[in-house]
Amino acid sequence: MKLLIINGPNLNLLGKREKSIYGESSFEDYYNRLKKDFPKIDFEYYQSNVEGELINKLHEVGFNYDAIIMNAGAYTHTSIGIADAIAGIETPVIEVHISNVYAREEYRHQSLMAKNCIGVIAGMGLNSYQLAVQHFLSVED
Repeated sequence: MKLLIINGPNLNLLGKREKSIYGESSFEDYYNRLKKDFPKIDFEYYQSNVEGELINKLHEVGFNYDAIIMNAGAYTHTSIGIADAIAGIETPVIEVHISNVYAREEYRHQSLMAKNCIGVIAGMGLNSYQLAVQHFLSVED
C-alpha cells in the first residue's frame, strides 16, 4: 500500500508550539515510529504552509496512491480549493486532526473538506494518524 501523509500549515512546529494542545513530540519523530509500526506500508510524508502547494501535491498523487491522510490544519476551515482538490482525485482521503477541533474555537467546528473525505478523525493526538492507517489497512483486505 502506498500511503501519503499531508500536513498543512504550522504542523512543522509540532513539539514546539502550543504543547498543551499538540503535545511534545515532533511530527518527524512520530512519523518514524509510524513507519516502524507499519513496515509493509510504503509511506511518504509531505508538509507545506502554502495552500497551493498542498493542492498541487493532491493533484500529483491523487490518481496513483492507495491512500492519503490529510491534516490541513487551519485550511480545513477555510480552503474551498483544497476541498475541491480532494473531490477531484480518485485516491481516498481521511481528514485527521490532532486536537479535538469541536472543543476549540467555534470557527474550527466546520470542515470544508469533510464531505469529500471518506472519514474524519479528531482529538486523538498524534494517534489520529495511526487510526487512519489502521482503517486503510482494514479495507485493503
